Amino acid sequence: MPTPSMEDYLERIYKLIDEKGYARVSDIAEGLEVHPSSVTKMIQKLDKDNYLIYEKYRGLVLTNKGKKMGKRLVDRHHLLESFLTMIGVQDENIYKDVEGIEHHLSWDSITCIATLVEYFNRNPNRIDDLAAIRSELEND
Repeated sequence: MPTPSMEDYLERIYKLIDEKGYARVSDIAEGLEVHPSSVTKMIQKLDKDNYLIYEKYRGLVLTNKGKKMGKRLVDRHHLLESFLTMIGVQDENIYKDVEGIEHHLSWDSITCIATLVEYFNRNPNRIDDLAAIRSELEND
């Protein structure tokens, strides 16, 4: 399993390739707010672990393993954003909160959250019930 840092890189690389068709070291560094030298070191590690293929001065390509993990990480991020939105977390806190929790949840917990989100999607009146309870608790 990748480390939390590796996950951040894989997620960013996957998103860049999905959006632009490629991922450059400078784009990864900018997106993660790290130095290009740090990106190069991590890319070499991800290459060694078969998440991508990296050729110096030529770029990188995600392997099937890297694509699968990248998609899974992006999906996890979107799921947690949806969940926090659904339960009433203020918009300005969602991104920071997702970044803070996504690496600390097991895939079992992620699956349970996905089930809960699906439950709320199928029963939207329950979201209103949840909001009412939250309001009661805040007013106590």
